[in-house]
Amino acid sequence: MADNQTRLGRIEEEYKKELSQIVGYELKNPNITGLISITKVKVTSDLKYARVYVSILNAKSNKETLAGLKKSSGFIRSELAKRVNLRNTPELIFELDDSLEYGAKIDTILKQIMPKKEE
Repeated sequence: MADNQTRLGRIEEEYKKELSQIVGYELKNPNITGLISITKVKVTSDLKYARVYVSILNAKSNKETLAGLKKSSGFIRSELAKRVNLRNTPELIFELDDSLEYGAKIDTILKQIMPKKEE
């Protein structure tokens, strides 16, 4: 059982690395703007689906960028199949990961409420 988890973990890391390359350098969709980071990839145990969490910074529209990624998922998937040699290439499901944005927001709030240190 633990062996399968290890394998899934390795596959997820490999997908994350390759998807970062593909999205960062190969994708030529004008709707996809801003800096896109693949923060995490979760693959189902049967390798049929992969949930791809993306963080989008400085985009014209997060919604439009996410829609562009979803529309390009066929191309991204075929590129992934060329790079990662597995029997099946999973269906890609893109989701917005706003944890970085959330963290920055918390950081700003903390800076506002923490008393300024006397120098």
